[in-house]
Amino acid sequence: MKKIKLFALGTALCMASLAQAAPTPKAGSSKISGQEIAILTDAPAVPPRITRKHATKVVVNLEVKEVEGRLADGVSYTFWTFGGKVPGKFIRIREGDEVEFHLNNHPDNKMPHNIDLHAVTGPGGGAAASLTAPGHSSVFSFKALNPGLYVYHCATAPVAMHVANGMYGLILVEPKEGMSKVDHEFYVMQGDFYTQGKNGEQGLQAFSMVKAIEEEPEYVVFNGSAGSLTGDNALKAKKGETVRLFVGVGGPNLTSSFHVIGEIFDKLYAEGNTDRPAKNIQTTLIPAGGAAYMEFKVNVPGTYIMVDHSLTRAFNKGALGMLKVSGDEDKTIYSGKMTDEVYLPEGSSMRNTAAPQAQAPTAKTKADRIKLGEGIYNTNCAACHQTTGVGVPQAFPPLAKSDYLSGSKAPAIKAVTGGLQGKLVVNGNEYNGVMPSWSLNDEEVANVLTYIYNSWDNGGDEVTPEDVKKHRINPVKHEE
Repeated sequence: MKKIKLFALGTALCMASLAQAAPTPKAGSSKISGQEIAILTDAPAVPPRITRKHATKVVVNLEVKEVEGRLADGVSYTFWTFGGKVPGKFIRIREGDEVEFHLNNHPDNKMPHNIDLHAVTGPGGGAAASLTAPGHSSVFSFKALNPGLYVYHCATAPVAMHVANGMYGLILVEPKEGMSKVDHEFYVMQGDFYTQGKNGEQGLQAFSMVKAIEEEPEYVVFNGSAGSLTGDNALKAKKGETVRLFVGVGGPNLTSSFHVIGEIFDKLYAEGNTDRPAKNIQTTLIPAGGAAYMEFKVNVPGTYIMVDHSLTRAFNKGALGMLKVSGDEDKTIYSGKMTDEVYLPEGSSMRNTAAPQAQAPTAKTKADRIKLGEGIYNTNCAACHQTTGVGVPQAFPPLAKSDYLSGSKAPAIKAVTGGLQGKLVVNGNEYNGVMPSWSLNDEEVANVLTYIYNSWDNGGDEVTPEDVKKHRINPVKHEE
C-alpha cells in the first residue's frame, strides 16, 4: 500500500512538472501591461512605429462624420467617413494588444453606421457590436491575434453604398518582433466612386446605385479625390532614402494593379502579410477589401507616378499620385535622354520621295477646318484632355472654357508645335507636367486648334496655316 501511495505521489509531481514545462498557447497568451490612447492619422500620414516590447491595452476613439467635400475640380460629393476624411484614420497597434474600440456617430449625421475590422477575430469583425445611431457611441473590445495590414470598413446595409461613399481605412497590427526602420512611411487607399453625373460634371454629385451595381465608376481615385497626391500634395522623399507604402483598396468593387512608374518594389508584402516578402516586384494586385505594403529605395531624383495600371483609371478617372524625390542626379543609374535622332529603318518611306507621305486634306471653309480638327483631336488629344475638353484634375489642364485660349493664338500654337513643361496656371488652377510637341503640319495644327477654339464655350476663333507658320516652334520633321 505504501508503494502504491508513493507511486501516485510521484506521478502527480511528474504531471505537474510537465504542465509547467509545456509551451503556452498563442491565443490569449500575451500579458497586458499598461494602457495607451491610439495615435490616429489622416492619409497620407502614418502613426509612428511601435517600439515597446510588450502588449498593452490600446483605446481607439474613432468618429463617423458625413461631410461634403471635393471629389474633383468643381465636383463635390457627400462622403461618409471614419474621422472626417477619405480614407479613414490609419490605426496602428501591436500583435497581442487588447483594443478597446469606441465608435462615435456624430449627432449631425443622418445614418446609422458600424465598423468591420478585418483584423478582428470574431463574427462580423466587430460590425454587430458597433452598430451606432447618430448621436450615440458604441464600445467593444478585441485582441489582436494576427499581425498584418488589414482593411476596415462600414458594414451597415446597404454595405456597398456605405463603402462607396468612402467608409474604409487601414489598421496595421505590427508583429511582436516589430518592423524595420525606414525613412518614410505613407498611407494610400484606392476607391471607386459612382456619381449620377458623368466624369467632370460640375456641382454636388449624388451616389448612383445603378452604376455601382453595374460596376461602372465615374471616378477611381487615391485618398478620396482626384489629384489628392499630386502637385503640392505629392509625397516627398530624398535620394537614397527608403520608402514604405501602405496601400489598401476600399472598393467597393475594383481590384487595383498598383504600380509606381520608374520604381521596383525591393520588398512586397502581398495581402498585408508581415513575414514573407517577395522581392523585385513591378506591379501588384490588391483586391477590394485587401491591402499590401511595399518598400523601396529611391536612387534617382525626379517625379515618380503612382497608378492603377489599368491605365484609363489612372489617366481618365483619377487613380494617379506622385512621389517627388529631390537630390543630385546619378547618371550611372539613369542617364536621361542622351540623343534624339531621326530613325530610318530599311524600307522606310518616311523620306522616300518616290512614295511621298500622304497630305492632310485641305480645309476650304472654317466648317471644314472644325470637322477635320475633330478627328485630329480625338486621335491625339482626347486621352489626356478628354473628349469633353475638361482635362484631368491636377494632371491635364482643361481646354473647355479655358482662359489659356482667351488671348493671342500664339501660345496655343507654340504649345502644340513645341510642347510645354513646368508650371502652368489654367482657370486659376496650377498644373505641373509635360506636354510633348506633335509632329503635325501647319494645316493639321490649324485644324485641331480651330476645332478647340470652336468647342466647349471657347472664343470661336479660326486658326489658319499662315498663323501656325508664323508662330511654330519646331519645324515639321517629315516632308509635306
